Amino acid sequence: MNYALDFGPVLAAWPELAKGALQTLKLSGISIALGLVMGVALMLMRASSWAALKGFALGYIEIVRNTPFLVQVFFIFFGLPALGYRLGTDQAAILALSLNCAAYTAEIIRGGLDSIHKGQFEAGRALGLNGVDIFRFVIFRPAVRAVYPALCSQFVLLMLTSSIVASISAEDLTYAAQTIDAQTFRSTEVYFVVGAIYLALSQLLSIALQAIGRVYFSYPVK
Repeated sequence: MNYALDFGPVLAAWPELAKGALQTLKLSGISIALGLVMGVALMLMRASSWAALKGFALGYIEIVRNTPFLVQVFFIFFGLPALGYRLGTDQAAILALSLNCAAYTAEIIRGGLDSIHKGQFEAGRALGLNGVDIFRFVIFRPAVRAVYPALCSQFVLLMLTSSIVASISAEDLTYAAQTIDAQTFRSTEVYFVVGAIYLALSQLLSIALQAIGRVYFSYPVK
């Protein structure tokens, strides 16, 4: 093999890589926030006594978790226009990532709720708390605390999964890598550098999520 590594052309394109990295964080951050809200809603629907809501939540979760994310992205970006709903690349990417995140988040939080002893409900009532406060402080918060490491892992995985949205030309880090690769023909160097950037972004996101967890769950365990 006479191939000689040359990172010069790749490093010279750092503005494009930086822009792509920031776009990846933007798409991931918005999708995580939306996915968390939607996931909580799905979890509540699944726990509902209404058969229609519970059936919808179960069906949605099973469909999303058992179909490839690439197919979901293509359905939203290429399939919805046939139904009269055309989205831009960033909008389609955020929608696909959020819907995917919601299904996994709902199941993770449900696992946390299942870990809460039923006696906690009675304790909340004995303290004179209403239903909303019991859910917020006695049930939901401890449940999320129990599964927070799993949630963090899922959110980091979502950020890495966002690389797939480059397939619909969303201008994230992977899209920038593909563009630079086409210009320099330095595939080894391009994807080595991009892999290192994704690793750094994963560590950055993990640190940020851990900091959020320390603030939100800063009360002592009894």
